[in-house]
Amino acid sequence: MAALFESRRHTDDADQRREYVRYLARQRGPMIHALMLVATLAYAVAAIASTFIRSSALPLPLRLAPLLPLLLVAMTARRASEPRHLSLLALLCVLLLEGGINLNSIGNVHGASGVMPGLLLPVASSVIWLARWDFLCAMALCALGPLPMLLLGDIDHTRLVQYVVYMFIAIMLSTVLRAFMARTLFAQFQLEQQLRERANTDDLTGLLLRNRFLELARRALRELHQQQRPACLLYLDADHFKLLNDNHGHAAGDAALVALSRVLRRQSRGTDLLARIGGEEFALLLPGLDLAQACRRAELLRQAVRKVERPDGPLTISVGVAACQLPHESIEALLARADQAMREAKREGRDRVISSRHRAAEQVN
Repeated sequence: MAALFESRRHTDDADQRREYVRYLARQRGPMIHALMLVATLAYAVAAIASTFIRSSALPLPLRLAPLLPLLLVAMTARRASEPRHLSLLALLCVLLLEGGINLNSIGNVHGASGVMPGLLLPVASSVIWLARWDFLCAMALCALGPLPMLLLGDIDHTRLVQYVVYMFIAIMLSTVLRAFMARTLFAQFQLEQQLRERANTDDLTGLLLRNRFLELARRALRELHQQQRPACLLYLDADHFKLLNDNHGHAAGDAALVALSRVLRRQSRGTDLLARIGGEEFALLLPGLDLAQACRRAELLRQAVRKVERPDGPLTISVGVAACQLPHESIEALLARADQAMREAKREGRDRVISSRHRAAEQVN
């Protein structure tokens, strides 16, 4: 996950759309559940009230049959977290409501009063759909749902044309409402995403900050442990950085840090996790690499960084490498071991790579 937010720009329209749909599911989930409960209650009230207004060919218990599945769908939606599951449950709710409307319209085709609730569904449900596919499916269900009561009953063509016109208006209104709401929510999503990125990244280098790095690294190590894959961590420190700031000013120091971070990005893979830990210190988590491979990567990084020129000579780094060896070693412990190896590289003369195993071997001797 190196250069996390920069790599997003390359992967990313698809990733951003998926993240946006998840965002919508989190934001709209409670509303979808509440609307399902309201729809269930409204259906029950309408079915019971219709017995006092007109007679029906079906007994009331049969017309109330959709209530139980509607309640089950609403209860399931409350626990649903996946956007696709939430959309499918919402579509099932619309299908059950359309079936219920048809049940309550049996024996009352004259005047087609049962069509009116069907006209409300597109507009009432326009705010809950998370993606384009579920919106289109919902509009098709809303348009086709009342057709059985219209086509199978004794109804004239004038009322059928009226239904088509009114349904067309309802769907167009739903489309406009959804388009404006989607634009507003997407702008809000982008703003929140930018604010999160600014809170989690260093303003100067654009790299992750320490706390965010630790959070993502914990998650990555947990997944690597489950997959039984190795991981290593590099701890890098720019050499003689205080002298650069003292002799040439902080602007020169900032320029060196920006150049260093640029080299680190170029040398990192898409699965790596890169952060500015503090000051002139950086950390790089390398999933899937053992200690020997990580040391070779560190040496390539050191050589690449030397090509950057400071006002007082080439930019050099001291690198400590530590391999995650214990089954549940924390990222803090791994970072501490890499930090110790980096300090050993400083003591041995800087501009070099030292692994934690090398340092431990020296202490044993």
